[in-house]
Amino acid sequence: MSKRLGNILRSAVERITYKIVHEENIADLLDELRLRFVECDIAYDLADKVIFELEDALKGQKIRRFGSNFEMFVAETLKSVLLKSISVEQFDIVEKIIERSRARNTTTIMFVGINGSGKTTTIAKFAYLLKDKKLTTVLACSDTFRAGAIEQLEKHAENLKIKMIKRPYGSDPASVAYDAVNHATSHGLDVVLIDTAGRMQTKKNLMDELSKIKRVAQPQFTIFVGDALAGNDALDQASIFNSSVGFDAAILAKFDADAKGGAALSIMYETKKPVIYVGTGQKYDDLKPFFITDYIASLVSYVSP
Repeated sequence: MSKRLGNILRSAVERITYKIVHEENIADLLDELRLRFVECDIAYDLADKVIFELEDALKGQKIRRFGSNFEMFVAETLKSVLLKSISVEQFDIVEKIIERSRARNTTTIMFVGINGSGKTTTIAKFAYLLKDKKLTTVLACSDTFRAGAIEQLEKHAENLKIKMIKRPYGSDPASVAYDAVNHATSHGLDVVLIDTAGRMQTKKNLMDELSKIKRVAQPQFTIFVGDALAGNDALDQASIFNSSVGFDAAILAKFDADAKGGAALSIMYETKKPVIYVGTGQKYDDLKPFFITDYIASLVSYVSP
């Protein structure tokens, strides 16, 4: 059989067994997905970008009519588009701390986020995680204005049997951070965890205060703690903290109670910083590593029509 005749037959078979994806074939699907994304608290810009790239990836594709699942094909394509859109560099912060500890360097980590986001509890969970890795830690309460802030962190320190540095309410927050860093370096401790205030109603004063703490403590890492249940509000908060103070990674508290889950993607897309852990419960060991591939697979199964 000549090559030309073989091509003609192959083309005839393809017309019978394959369906070519055109824009009009998937318009309703794309509209439905865009709506689901918005319902999942995914930022509008990200939703539009993903839908546009998904449409571009699907158009012109030949989908086998028999023996395959078009929905599965769309889901796999959507996962690929989402991963490409969220192009942030993940890192293992604990491994970096261990590397610094081996070189006898103390690692200072500053936590930022609004009051009520679960910041202090997240710090306690992170301290527990470090203790489980045989790393020594000191806590610093640089939230010297919110009533009960010192007592809250102090209770966690007692439960975890970890040293805490504090000063009376009204003290300079940066001085507390400075004392904690000095204590850690002089005693050969591995990590300093700095709790900070989050009074968004006085945003400029707060950001000035956080910037001062950062200048004084010179943390190796700054971590934003957001409330997964806050949805797009968490995205707005992350954007403000990132532009005003800057952070290296995010942790999302109350992630186990969030059925939608879009805040993680939105934060990574807008800030270009990774989500590294999520809070999954009330116990100290309820802080789990965040794996973006697993998360996207779960999200796609949720939003698929």
